[in-house]
Amino acid sequence: MGTKQLSGSPEDADLTRADSLAREIFSDVANKWALLIIEALGERTLRFGEVRDEVEGISHKMLTQNLRMLERNGLAECTVYPTVPPKVEYTLTEPGLALRETVHRMCDWTHRYIGHIESSRDRFETV
Repeated sequence: MGTKQLSGSPEDADLTRADSLAREIFSDVANKWALLIIEALGERTLRFGEVRDEVEGISHKMLTQNLRMLERNGLAECTVYPTVPPKVEYTLTEPGLALRETVHRMCDWTHRYIGHIESSRDRFETV
């Protein structure tokens, strides 16, 4: 099954269809690494190693895959400078910055409710 491309206006997109482009986008950006990379980049431009340092625990492979996915979806830009060794920088695009506002609110929500969720999990496990 291929992805259904948008025909008509974006407001008419059926987000519930299994083959919708929106569902593919949700799947791309709603993973833990993509969210953390978007939050790390913020309004800054960072080199690959700086992004890796900001996102603790991410492997080189996962960082590369997620940065490429963000670039493919037009959420991040990659600038390669012709130096030895190559200098590569990443920055969020306008749509990426707009998504970051939502990601940042999710991070705030997590900080606010992490204690509640932890307590709920503890109670659930003891039942």
